[in-house]
Amino acid sequence: QVQLVESGGGLVQAGGSLQLSCATSGRNFSSYAMGWFRQAPGKEREVVASISWSGETTYYADVVKGRFTISRDNAKNTVYLQMNKLKPEDTAVYHCAADGRSMWAIAGGSFGSWGQGTQVTVSS
Repeated sequence: QVQLVESGGGLVQAGGSLQLSCATSGRNFSSYAMGWFRQAPGKEREVVASISWSGETTYYADVVKGRFTISRDNAKNTVYLQMNKLKPEDTAVYHCAADGRSMWAIAGGSFGSWGQGTQVTVSS
């Protein structure tokens, strides 16, 4: 199992950018598909992006497509989420997720491990 620790959240104005990082520990990071999901108060959990173990294939939810970019550095055991053109509706706690099956499992909302999350607040 992999342990996940997110960082990089904060308060930003609408239209601004943030980059989230997820540092992992445990074996065989490069064999895990990774992703990010978010949860806002009173709302359902929402997967925003996932990436294959190689980094060659990515998935984005329609609501973030063209604004968010997921990437990974297998040498550093880290996955990133670059968020641009942020909107107030992007406000949520963002969690990193890992799964040993595939990125499509994460895209479908199923993952084996996830972190505590980092708060992202976008002011209007």
